[in-house]
Amino acid sequence: MPAAPAVRPQYFLLPLGSVLMWSGNMVVTKMSASVISPVTIGFYRWLIAGLALTPFLAYGVWRERHRIRPHLGKLAVLGALGMAVYQGLMYFAAAHTSATNMAFITSLVPLLTIAVSAALMQESPPRLAVLGGLLSLAGISVLVSHGRPAMLLEAGVNRGDVLIFLAALGYAVYGVLVRKWAIPLSAWHSLYVQIGFGLLVQLPAFLYLPATPLDAANLPLVLYAALLPSIFAPYLWLRAIDVLGASRASIFVNLTPVFTIVIAALLLAEPVESYHLAGGAIVLTGVMLAQWRPGARRPARGA
Repeated sequence: MPAAPAVRPQYFLLPLGSVLMWSGNMVVTKMSASVISPVTIGFYRWLIAGLALTPFLAYGVWRERHRIRPHLGKLAVLGALGMAVYQGLMYFAAAHTSATNMAFITSLVPLLTIAVSAALMQESPPRLAVLGGLLSLAGISVLVSHGRPAMLLEAGVNRGDVLIFLAALGYAVYGVLVRKWAIPLSAWHSLYVQIGFGLLVQLPAFLYLPATPLDAANLPLVLYAALLPSIFAPYLWLRAIDVLGASRASIFVNLTPVFTIVIAALLLAEPVESYHLAGGAIVLTGVMLAQWRPGARRPARGA
């Protein structure tokens, strides 16, 4: 088999840019807890993202409506999971946990995806994935207990950390369903329809619960969430997969907690304690171990 073609160094800026935007969104999510309600930012985020994409995608989606119609039920489930459940739980959790914890717990998504795949698609997890999962759970216990795992038996787990874990689990289910259903639509058309369904799922809560008015304190956070991690980061990520391959690009996701720690320390003055470093290192080691495939060939471009 011929060796994979050389990749220009500047192409690695594509996944790095995506990861930086997603890391920034962890911090923005934490910042939003004090200035806007979770329901309000969750709804406005996807409303603005949908409106921003409309000039570019609405006509194409309308033209493909006959291909889209048979998959509306599946797209509704994906929209509810990806736009309402995942990010919605993150906004609710932000009032009870730190941006650092949010980043490390959501880094479990690859491991949870393996577990969900085993349950929904009868795929036996590799032994390294099982070992990596156990190692990561040990790291999470160090992280959420502030370095004292035994205390979890007495005090329990922080509510915010539980919500983040549930959000990560929901996103893992989302990822498995995307792969299982393999809906024959372009990524952008699929995203646009999912945004529509995500808004429909959130609309009753947005109308029923008191909404926070948009002002100078919260509008920049809403715009960041609506544009950078929702539109520009996925664009850069799809380009990264195109030029680097999915396997090579996915390695960069493991940098999300690292970038989040730095941004949170700079913007939120969140302290970096020894248990963050120890627990985070164990978590990331477990995640990378679970993703490691000894003897696997490096995929060629576009794999």
